[in-house]
Amino acid sequence: MKLWTKTVLAMLPALMLLGCGTSGEVEEEIDTGVSSSSSTSDQGSSATTSGVGSGDAASGEDMGEQQQADSFSGDPLDDPSSLLAKRVVYFDFDQSDIKSDFRAIIQAHAEYLANNSNMSVTLEGHADERGTREYNIALGERRANAVHRMLALQGASASQVRVVSYGEERPAALGHDEDSLALNRRVEFIYNR
Repeated sequence: MKLWTKTVLAMLPALMLLGCGTSGEVEEEIDTGVSSSSSTSDQGSSATTSGVGSGDAASGEDMGEQQQADSFSGDPLDDPSSLLAKRVVYFDFDQSDIKSDFRAIIQAHAEYLANNSNMSVTLEGHADERGTREYNIALGERRANAVHRMLALQGASASQVRVVSYGEERPAALGHDEDSLALNRRVEFIYNR
Protein backbone atom coordinates (compact mmCIF):
# COMPACT_ATOMS: atom_id res chain seq x y z
CA MET A 1 0.00 0.00 0.00
CA LYS A 2 2.81 2.44 0.80
CA LEU A 3 4.51 1.81 -2.55
CA TRP A 4 1.23 2.47 -4.40
CA THR A 5 0.70 5.74 -2.49
CA LYS A 6 4.25 6.90 -3.22
CA THR A 7 3.81 6.09 -6.92
CA VAL A 8 0.55 8.03 -7.14
CA LEU A 9 2.04 10.99 -5.30
CA ALA A 10 5.07 10.97 -7.59
CA MET A 11 2.87 10.98 -10.71
CA LEU A 12 0.43 13.61 -9.45
CA PRO A 13 2.40 16.74 -10.53
CA ALA A 14 2.83 15.40 -14.07
CA LEU A 15 -0.86 14.54 -14.34
CA MET A 16 -1.81 17.99 -13.08
CA LEU A 17 0.38 19.62 -15.76
CA LEU A 18 -1.21 17.49 -18.47
CA GLY A 19 -4.69 18.32 -17.21
CA CYS A 20 -3.97 22.06 -17.10
CA GLY A 21 -2.85 22.25 -20.72
CA THR A 22 -5.90 20.37 -21.99
CA SER A 23 -8.52 22.25 -19.98
CA GLY A 24 -7.07 25.62 -21.00
CA GLU A 25 -7.50 24.75 -24.68
CA VAL A 26 -11.05 23.52 -24.13
CA GLU A 27 -12.00 26.61 -22.13
CA GLU A 28 -10.58 28.86 -24.85
CA GLU A 29 -12.58 27.03 -27.53
CA ILE A 30 -15.74 27.36 -25.43
CA ASP A 31 -15.15 31.05 -24.66
CA THR A 32 -14.44 32.11 -28.22
CA GLY A 33 -16.17 29.40 -30.19
CA VAL A 34 -12.99 29.06 -32.19
CA SER A 35 -10.11 26.68 -31.82
CA SER A 36 -6.87 28.62 -31.77
CA SER A 37 -3.84 26.92 -33.22
CA SER A 38 -1.62 29.60 -31.75
CA SER A 39 -2.63 28.65 -28.21
CA THR A 40 -1.55 25.08 -28.87
CA SER A 41 1.84 26.14 -30.17
CA ASP A 42 2.22 28.64 -27.33
CA GLN A 43 1.60 25.86 -24.82
CA GLY A 44 4.07 23.59 -26.61
CA SER A 45 6.78 26.24 -26.58
CA SER A 46 6.13 27.20 -22.96
CA ALA A 47 6.43 23.54 -21.98
CA THR A 48 9.80 23.36 -23.68
CA THR A 49 11.08 26.51 -22.02
CA SER A 50 9.74 25.51 -18.64
CA GLY A 51 12.10 22.56 -18.35
CA VAL A 52 10.33 19.81 -20.25
CA GLY A 53 12.87 18.17 -22.52
CA SER A 54 12.77 18.40 -26.28
CA GLY A 55 12.37 14.64 -26.56
CA ASP A 56 8.87 14.70 -25.04
CA ALA A 57 5.72 13.78 -26.93
CA ALA A 58 4.62 17.42 -27.24
CA SER A 59 7.59 18.35 -29.41
CA GLY A 60 7.21 15.11 -31.36
CA GLU A 61 3.61 16.07 -32.14
CA ASP A 62 4.73 19.50 -33.34
CA MET A 63 7.27 17.86 -35.64
CA GLY A 64 4.61 15.45 -36.93
CA GLU A 65 2.24 18.33 -37.66
CA GLN A 66 5.00 20.18 -39.51
CA GLN A 67 5.81 17.11 -41.59
CA GLN A 68 2.10 16.67 -42.36
CA ALA A 69 1.83 20.32 -43.45
CA ASP A 70 4.94 19.97 -45.62
CA SER A 71 3.66 16.77 -47.22
CA PHE A 72 0.14 18.03 -48.07
CA SER A 73 -0.31 17.99 -51.83
CA GLY A 74 -3.88 18.84 -52.72
CA ASP A 75 -6.23 21.77 -52.93
CA PRO A 76 -4.98 24.38 -50.43
CA LEU A 77 -8.60 24.87 -49.31
CA ASP A 78 -8.55 21.30 -47.99
CA ASP A 79 -5.24 21.58 -46.11
CA PRO A 80 -6.23 21.38 -42.41
CA SER A 81 -3.04 23.16 -41.33
CA SER A 82 -3.69 26.15 -43.61
CA LEU A 83 -5.46 29.37 -42.62
CA LEU A 84 -7.70 28.66 -45.62
CA ALA A 85 -9.24 25.80 -43.64
CA LYS A 86 -10.66 28.42 -41.27
CA ARG A 87 -13.73 29.73 -43.03
CA VAL A 88 -15.65 31.48 -40.27
CA VAL A 89 -15.14 35.00 -38.93
CA TYR A 90 -16.89 35.80 -35.63
CA PHE A 91 -18.17 39.17 -34.45
CA ASP A 92 -19.04 40.84 -31.17
CA PHE A 93 -22.67 41.52 -30.28
CA ASP A 94 -24.28 44.10 -32.58
CA GLN A 95 -20.92 44.81 -34.30
CA SER A 96 -19.61 44.50 -37.84
CA ASP A 97 -16.00 45.47 -37.09
CA ILE A 98 -13.51 42.73 -37.88
CA LYS A 99 -11.58 41.62 -34.82
CA SER A 100 -7.80 41.48 -35.09
CA ASP A 101 -7.93 37.71 -34.41
CA PHE A 102 -9.46 37.15 -37.86
CA ARG A 103 -7.43 39.53 -40.03
CA ALA A 104 -4.79 36.91 -40.92
CA ILE A 105 -7.51 34.46 -41.95
CA ILE A 106 -9.14 37.03 -44.24
CA GLN A 107 -5.75 37.97 -45.68
CA ALA A 108 -5.02 34.31 -46.49
CA HIS A 109 -8.36 34.01 -48.32
CA ALA A 110 -7.70 37.27 -50.19
CA GLU A 111 -4.29 36.01 -51.36
CA TYR A 112 -5.82 32.70 -52.42
CA LEU A 113 -8.51 34.47 -54.45
CA ALA A 114 -5.99 36.89 -55.98
CA ASN A 115 -3.81 33.96 -57.09
CA ASN A 116 -6.77 31.88 -58.34
CA SER A 117 -8.88 34.11 -60.56
CA ASN A 118 -11.10 31.16 -61.53
CA MET A 119 -12.30 30.75 -57.91
CA SER A 120 -15.22 32.58 -56.33
CA VAL A 121 -16.62 32.75 -52.82
CA THR A 122 -19.94 33.59 -51.22
CA LEU A 123 -19.75 35.44 -47.91
CA GLU A 124 -22.73 34.46 -45.78
CA GLY A 125 -23.52 36.99 -43.05
CA HIS A 126 -25.29 35.83 -39.90
CA ALA A 127 -26.57 37.29 -36.63
CA ASP A 128 -27.83 35.90 -33.36
CA GLU A 129 -31.53 35.85 -32.50
CA ARG A 130 -31.62 39.16 -30.67
CA GLY A 131 -33.19 42.01 -32.63
CA THR A 132 -35.85 42.04 -35.31
CA ARG A 133 -35.62 39.88 -38.40
CA GLU A 134 -35.04 42.93 -40.60
CA TYR A 135 -32.36 44.35 -38.32
CA ASN A 136 -30.51 41.02 -38.24
CA ILE A 137 -30.62 40.70 -42.04
CA ALA A 138 -29.05 44.18 -42.30
CA LEU A 139 -26.46 43.34 -39.60
CA GLY A 140 -25.49 40.10 -41.35
CA GLU A 141 -25.06 42.07 -44.58
CA ARG A 142 -22.88 44.69 -42.87
CA ARG A 143 -20.69 41.91 -41.48
CA ALA A 144 -20.33 40.19 -44.86
CA ASN A 145 -19.60 43.53 -46.55
CA ALA A 146 -16.88 44.28 -43.97
CA VAL A 147 -15.16 40.99 -44.87
CA HIS A 148 -15.69 41.73 -48.57
CA ARG A 149 -14.02 45.15 -48.25
CA MET A 150 -11.03 43.61 -46.50
CA LEU A 151 -10.73 40.91 -49.18
CA ALA A 152 -10.79 43.58 -51.89
CA LEU A 153 -8.16 45.66 -50.10
CA GLN A 154 -5.93 42.59 -49.94
CA GLY A 155 -6.19 41.86 -53.68
CA ALA A 156 -9.31 39.76 -54.30
CA SER A 157 -11.37 40.85 -57.30
CA ALA A 158 -14.89 42.15 -56.65
CA SER A 159 -16.20 39.76 -59.31
CA GLN A 160 -14.97 36.79 -57.24
CA VAL A 161 -16.99 37.68 -54.13
CA ARG A 162 -20.73 37.50 -53.58
CA VAL A 163 -22.41 38.74 -50.38
CA VAL A 164 -25.60 37.28 -48.91
CA SER A 165 -27.17 37.72 -45.48
CA TYR A 166 -29.29 35.20 -43.61
CA GLY A 167 -29.61 37.23 -40.42
CA GLU A 168 -30.79 34.94 -37.65
CA GLU A 169 -32.37 32.37 -40.01
CA ARG A 170 -29.50 29.85 -40.11
CA PRO A 171 -28.04 29.55 -36.61
CA ALA A 172 -24.86 27.54 -36.09
CA ALA A 173 -25.92 26.80 -32.50
CA LEU A 174 -29.47 26.43 -31.23
CA GLY A 175 -28.92 27.39 -27.59
CA HIS A 176 -29.92 30.70 -26.04
CA ASP A 177 -26.83 31.07 -23.84
CA GLU A 178 -24.02 33.50 -24.65
CA ASP A 179 -21.72 30.78 -26.05
CA SER A 180 -24.39 29.73 -28.57
CA LEU A 181 -25.23 33.31 -29.47
CA ALA A 182 -21.52 34.04 -30.06
CA LEU A 183 -21.30 31.15 -32.56
CA ASN A 184 -24.20 32.64 -34.51
CA ARG A 185 -22.59 36.07 -35.00
CA ARG A 186 -20.45 35.18 -37.99
CA VAL A 187 -19.55 35.37 -41.65
CA GLU A 188 -18.86 32.10 -43.45
CA PHE A 189 -16.70 31.64 -46.55
CA ILE A 190 -18.49 29.30 -48.97
CA TYR A 191 -16.27 28.53 -51.96
CA ASN A 192 -17.96 27.82 -55.28
CA ARG A 193 -15.87 25.06 -56.82
